[in-house]
Order: sequence, then structure tokens, then C-alpha cells
Amino acid sequence: MHIPRRYLAILLVYAWMLAVLSGAIYAYYTCVTQLTTGTTSQAGNEVQTLDARAAAIVAQMSLEEKVGQLVMIGVHGTELTDDSRFMLSQYHIGGVILFDRNLVSAAQTQALTAQLQGYAQGEAGQKVPLLIGIDEEGGAVVRGRNFIAPPPAEQELGQTGDPLAAARSAAQVGRTLKSLGFNVNFAPVADVGSPRGRAFATDAAQVTAFVEQAAAGYEQEGLLYALKHFPGIGKGRVDSHLEVSTVDAPLATLQNEDLMPFQRVITTRPPENYFVLVSHLIYPALDATHSASQSHAIITGLLRGQMGYQGVIITDDMEMGAVANHASYRELGVNAIQAGADIVMICHEYAHEQEVYLGLLAAAQQAMLSEAQIDAAVQRVVKAKLAHAF
Repeated sequence: MHIPRRYLAILLVYAWMLAVLSGAIYAYYTCVTQLTTGTTSQAGNEVQTLDARAAAIVAQMSLEEKVGQLVMIGVHGTELTDDSRFMLSQYHIGGVILFDRNLVSAAQTQALTAQLQGYAQGEAGQKVPLLIGIDEEGGAVVRGRNFIAPPPAEQELGQTGDPLAAARSAAQVGRTLKSLGFNVNFAPVADVGSPRGRAFATDAAQVTAFVEQAAAGYEQEGLLYALKHFPGIGKGRVDSHLEVSTVDAPLATLQNEDLMPFQRVITTRPPENYFVLVSHLIYPALDATHSASQSHAIITGLLRGQMGYQGVIITDDMEMGAVANHASYRELGVNAIQAGADIVMICHEYAHEQEVYLGLLAAAQQAMLSEAQIDAAVQRVVKAKLAHAF
């Protein structure tokens, strides 16, 4: 059938107008949907989107994979070995901390971190990248001294009287560590008055100012950092590597001094940017029975509840005498997660690391650890990883 040209032209105009109207309606409803579901990239919705992404990943994990995200281990050797492959694939371990035994040169360290990440996300099939951490505090506690320029001790920085010195130092450390393949530094020390030059000062307000600036320096470089050793070991009398120590300070003193640097960062910084590392000391004013890393009152009641911290909580090394002398590794790991920790750190012996993992898995299978608690902990870990796009 022949259609006159004038009618064809009218039809084309109507078709064009309908297309424009349909596009406008689609754009409107897409915008509304994004605003109500948190899928926009606007700052106000980024956190919600990150939470949703983390939850979706966790939902795809098996129980064995989830438990692996709750453990950070040390490995042996200067390259990927059969032992480290086994831990990453069989136990789905989500984090590795490296020590001088693993570090020879910059090129070797870059190769090792790349091997670990590549294997974890490749053959081991992990759904999110590894945390790869190091203790690069400065002063007495540094790693890779022969190829990483040692940062100044915190005490030395504190003596400058300039908190921005801490920001500059942290930024420099952050750049160096990221270039080597690390994504977590277990610093700054937020303790008030720790010995061996490990604290910025003995005055709580000064420590707080320097810790806050160190946090800013790490964030500038996009490196995860860890405030340690909650709730503060500056008043401890015994090295917790050897045995447990008790901090007998009254609650008011802890609140006005030791907790102050932690609280400032918790109040001012996004929780996915940093961890809080919990010590093994006993604080009778907070919990007269349990080391902090085993204490529900300290981790869940104080740190999560009263202080409002919603990020990743990690324990100090479980092979330290303060806890290892008093319970089995299976018990220690389960106690820490039950208390509210998200990651159990165990740094040296593969047999001990396996015990921690197997203890957590058994506890989860027997409902000693609830599915909801495990999912919440793993989601916090995954969220931190996603936030930094490892």
C-alpha cells in the first residue's frame, strides 16, 4: 500500500517525539531507583553501595571460605612455597603478614607479594584479594632495613612538636609499602607512653594529635593502617611476647588517657580505612578476667558499643606468651571471634595457624559461632578490601 509522503513525514515526527518521551521517562525512573537503592556514585551513597557489594560477595562464599577471611598468617620463605600455597587454597586464608625472614630486596619482595596475590586469586580461587601486611612502625620496629629506609621512631617524631611530621612520615612509608605490594601497615602505635621509643609521647593529647596526622598520611596514600595496641599498652609492665601483664589504671584514667587517641580517629576517620589491633593485656577496670583480645566486654562492649567503631578489629599475634601460655590455639581463635574480633592474627608456625583455622571452622559448624556473627565479620573485612581496590 502506498503512503503519501506528507503522512510519512508526520509519522516520523510522532515516532521521534515518542522516543524522546520514552527516554526521559526511563532516565527519570533510573535516577529515582539509583537514589533509593544506593547505586549512584554520589558521596552520600558510596558507603551503602560498598556495603551492598561486600554483602553480595560474602553471600557467595562457602563457610570454609568465610572462616579463611577471619585469619591472617605468617609464611616462611622468600618466594611462594608449597606450604603457603596449601594455606591459601586449602584454608582460604585471607591475609598474610611478612617479616624479615621473607624480605631480601625490593625486587624479591615485589615478586613475593605478586606471587601471593596471583595465586590466591588465581589457582586458589579466592573471591577477594589478600591483605598483605607488615610492621613498619619506625625506630626499633622496622622490616626490610637493608632496602626500606627505616622511618624515624614515633618518639623522635613526637619530639619535633609538629604533628604534621607524623603525616609526612606516614605518607612516605605508605608510598614505599604500596610500591612493594603491601596494602596494610600495622602502625601507628596509638599507645600513650610505650617504651623503646614506640609512642609519640607520654601526654595523651600530644599522642592524639600525632596519631590523627599519621592516619591522614596513610589515607593520603590509600594504604590501610592499624591503630595499636587497643586499649593501650603504655602502662603495661611485662612484655606480652613473654607473658600476660595487668594494667591496673582506673577506668577514668583509661578513658582520659589511653583511649583518647583511638577515640579521636574513630570519631574522625572512615572505618573502612583502618583496623584496630587489640592487645593481650588484662585491664581489670574493663574486664578483670580476660586478656583484651579475648574479652567481649572490651571488644564488643567498649570498642564497638561505647566508642562506636564499625571497622575491622584484628588481634595481636596469638603466639605471644601472654595468651599462648594459657590456652590452646583452637580456643584462642574462637574466644577472639566470640569476643567480637574480625581477624585472628597468628604469625609463625603453620601447625599453629592450622589449629586456629580448624578451631574456628569447628566452632562455626557446631554453632558456637553464629552464621550472622561470621557474616558480619567477613563483610567488614571484604568491605575494607573493596574500599581500597586491591
